[in-house]
Formats: sequence, structure tokens, C-alpha cells
Amino acid sequence: MNSNNIRNFCIIAHIDHGKSTLADRLIETTNTVSEREMKEQLLDNMDLERERGITIKLQTVRMYYKASDNIEYELNLIDTPGHTDFNYEVSRSLAACEGALLLVDATQGVQAQTIANLKLALEQNLTIIPVINKIDMPNADAESVIKELEELEEFDGLDLSNVILASAKNGIGIDDILESIIQHVPAPKGNSEKPLQALIFDSHYDVYRGVVLHIRVFNGSIRAGMKIKMLKSDLVFEALQVGVFLPEMQSVEALDAGEVGFISTNIKVVSNIKVGDTIINPNIPDTEAVPGYKEVKPMVYAGLFPIRNEDQDKLKDAVEKLALNDSAFIYKQENSMALGVGFRCGFLGILHMEIIQERLEREYGIEILSTFPSVEYRVTLKNGEIATINNPMLLPSFEKIDYIEEPFIDAAIIIPMENIGEIMELCQEKRGCYVDMVYLNNKMAELIFKLPISEIAYDFYDSLKSLTHGYASIDYRDRSYVVSDLVKMDIWLNDEMVDAFSFILPRDKSFERGKQIVQKMKHVIPRKLYPMPVQSVVENKVIAREDIPPLRKSVTGKGYSGSTSKKKKIAKNIKDNKVRQRKFGGVDIPQEAFHAVLDVR
Repeated sequence: MNSNNIRNFCIIAHIDHGKSTLADRLIETTNTVSEREMKEQLLDNMDLERERGITIKLQTVRMYYKASDNIEYELNLIDTPGHTDFNYEVSRSLAACEGALLLVDATQGVQAQTIANLKLALEQNLTIIPVINKIDMPNADAESVIKELEELEEFDGLDLSNVILASAKNGIGIDDILESIIQHVPAPKGNSEKPLQALIFDSHYDVYRGVVLHIRVFNGSIRAGMKIKMLKSDLVFEALQVGVFLPEMQSVEALDAGEVGFISTNIKVVSNIKVGDTIINPNIPDTEAVPGYKEVKPMVYAGLFPIRNEDQDKLKDAVEKLALNDSAFIYKQENSMALGVGFRCGFLGILHMEIIQERLEREYGIEILSTFPSVEYRVTLKNGEIATINNPMLLPSFEKIDYIEEPFIDAAIIIPMENIGEIMELCQEKRGCYVDMVYLNNKMAELIFKLPISEIAYDFYDSLKSLTHGYASIDYRDRSYVVSDLVKMDIWLNDEMVDAFSFILPRDKSFERGKQIVQKMKHVIPRKLYPMPVQSVVENKVIAREDIPPLRKSVTGKGYSGSTSKKKKIAKNIKDNKVRQRKFGGVDIPQEAFHAVLDVR
């Protein structure tokens, strides 16, 4: 198709503002999918997405639409997630587009991710089309939302005179949205006659096709059977199949400049595939790379270990394929004395971590035991050396450490005015430092706090939503390191240190948390026939201890009719057996034990 008749766009919004529903209506209106095949959240093809009601993976679909000028246009839509943990998915979508529909809920107004995603889109110089969604709701206030947009400095320079009022659920305003895309989103500028330049903005693994690359062609064209090269990895391969998403994968003769589609490679080794790489013609090696996206920086780290030892190779294969499908997920192998061989993994947040773990269990059938999350600390030793660690077990001994710096982020929290006091108290409990407060309008305010990532990584988001009855939203901004008085806490079980339980925390909270942890673990560690002590240790000092009582079965108790000497001999054998079991018997560590530690952090 002529590139002048192509429009590449995405939908950006805060979580639960109706992105997936709007995508459904666009697909339905353009007759991309038959009525019989149509279903709600069509592009959310993972069970997890449907169960949680959120978009986890960006999805692509090509639509054809005959506009009011009687010309048929090719529309390439890339649906994006809204949760802040999947912000990297949004940035990858934007790199492949020229325009974006900015969706705002008429009942909730502007939220933190609305602003964050808008900034990402403006950095990419995308054309923004504002859409007010859910105008049919009883508590909708479109006029107030439009006024809110006009008052925000982030919207300066945007044309808000033609804001589209819509209801994705009931199909209101869908034709206006399609016409606005045709009129305002610029056509791609690429040239099919120039040397090949294509951006890999996503990828996935298919059992039959091997690695499937999702690409946006900027210049040149790609045909099946053509030799192509990945610029960064120097990998040369053949494009076995070239196609588009309708939304099902369908072969086409070629992908020309400006088009979005996929390449089937039949590559089975996935370690060399990098999202953000540029595909070029191997005969023209001096072709410049397409500007990709910045390297992702994980926010939290955790260890993933298979419960069954025989699943170790299976887990290795699974994490490789998941990393191909989710470039924000990073991993490297690690060994634990308690849990065996596993992987130290980096995630964008706790929700991202939970999703990865559930996908490993559901899609690959592997039972996973995950350690509690940590962050990346910067440690300065007394000899002047600086070490960066994300695994508490790698922390040098306390007598060698001069000071420890932990990562803080600038959190922009948008909340109702009546909840300001509660949220400020929550942030202070999490060791947050107040920076600023801005009144957005007569209902909402934006709090800026500098917060330690270690304190907000686990349950901060849930607490925020609970205190504000679901109306708060948060966006993370610049990261910086701050010197803190931190110590490493080790947990000893049955007189052996369990390295997977070690974590770093503020010194002034160590005694209280150490006591809470051993009390909780006393009830979640399975009992044995011998007593087991549980101890919290900081800087080689035991600060709290509980004993897990043994299982008891008295064979010489009531009803025993043997002699006294026989009774003493049995009691001695029982005692010797308990000593031997305590020395050689293993202790089962269930996932609940890690949750017990998490619950008091």
C-alpha cells in the first residue's frame, strides 16, 4: 500500500481507562474480525490478562478503514499496558508509531500514568489525539476533565479544541476517532527504495516458527526468503515468513517502508535476539541503526528456583523464552545453599514479578519458589572500593563497609484532596522525604515524595489504593542514591543460615522486624521430630529467637506394659535418632515462609 495511506498509532492511558475496550470497538468498526470471532478484550490473549483485567503485553493489529474521502487506509494499532510496572512496554510501542490516542476516563480524570505516558509520547514527537472515554457513565463529568487537561502544564501546546468524547463500551465517538487518526496522524516518512532499516519492537517464541520478530519497517522492504542481519548482534538469518497481525498472524508478500508486521526466523536459540535491535541488509553493513529505546533498569530483584530439581533445565529454557517475549525481564544464574540452582531475576516492580512467576507456572508447568525482592545497593568499602549488589548474600561483611547507599525514586502521587494527610503519613512511614505538593484543581493534588525503592516495592501501591478507595495513582521518576544506615539480617534455621532469607533493612527497624519474622516462621516451617530454633542475626549477633516444637509420639507413655529397663532403652534410642535426624535431616522450606518474611517488611 502507498505509505501516504498508512497510519501507525497506539493507545496510551492510565490503567482501567478503557484501552482494551476501545481497541475492541476499533477492530469491530473496521470489520477486521468477523462478528462470530469477536470477543471482549480481543487483544488480551493471555489468561492472566483476562483474569486480572489488565493489559500486560503490547499487542499489534492491522485494520483497513475506508474514510470519508473514500480512500482505504491501513491502520496499524499497537495496544499498550497502563500499569506503571509495564511502562517499558509503552515506550517500545511509541517507538514504532507516529501518533497516539491519549485516553482519559471521564469519571476519574487525569491520573499519574496519563501524564507519564503523555511525556513519553511527546519525547518521541508523536501526534496526540485526546479522547475522553466513558462519557455514558452516570458520574461522568467530561467538561471538568477537559478543564483539568487545560490547566495541566504538560498539556501546553496541545490542541484541546477538538477533544473527542467517546464511550468505547457503547461505540460512541468511534467513527470520530478513526477520522481524526486519518486527518491528524502523519503518514510514515520511509522510502521502500532505500537500504533496509527495520526496528524490532517486540518478539515472541513460537514452537513451530521459532523466534518471531515484531517489526516496524522504516526504510526498504522485507520479503520471504530474503537474507537479513541484526545490526547489534551481527546475526544473519533468512526471513522464512513475512506477515501481519489481523490480529491472527497472516502471511503477506512483503513488508514495505512504514508498515508493521512480523518475521518468522526459525531461530531456536533465543539468547542473541535483542528487542530494540535494527534489521538491515547484510550486503549494506554500514546502514545506521534506527533509534531504539533506552536500556531498561530493573527496580527489584528476586531469586527464582524450581521446587523440583529435575525442572532446572526446564526453568532455564523457560526464562530464556520469557526474556525474549518481555525485554524488561532480565536474569542470570545463581546458586543457593538452601534452594540449589536457580536464577537471579530483575523486574520493573512487584506486579511484574508476580506476572513472570505465574507465567512460568502456567505456560511452562514449572513449580517456582521465589525469594523476597531486593533492590540494587551501592556499597563503599573502607579501602575505597565501590560495589553494586542486588543480592543480599553478596554484601561484604559489616566490618569492611564504610557506608551503604540505597536507591530512591521521585514519586509523583496524584490523590483526592481529602486524602492528603493519610498519604503523607504513609509516605513518612516508608521513610519518604517530602519534596513538593501541587494542587491540580479543586479536587485533586499531586504529592512529590522521595521514597526508597525497598520500602515501596512490596505493598505500597495496594496501601495507596486502599487509603484513597482506588482513586490514587503513582508514577516513578528519576532514580538517585542516598546514604542510609542499613544492615543485613540473616535467618538461621536449625542452626544453619538460610541464604535465601537474607535481606537488607534499616538498622533502627532490625530488632522489631527480626522478632516478628521468627514468630511468624515458627508457625509456617513444617515441624520435625526434633526441636528447631529459628534465629534472626544481625552483624553476628542473635537479636531474636523462637523454637519450633517437635512432633511428639510417646511409645512409652500411657498403656506401655514393658519393663523399666526396656523403657529406658527405647527412650535412649529415640533421643539418639533425634540427634541423628537433626544432623542429617533436611528442613522443608515452603513458599509460605518467604511470604511470612515479606509480610513484616
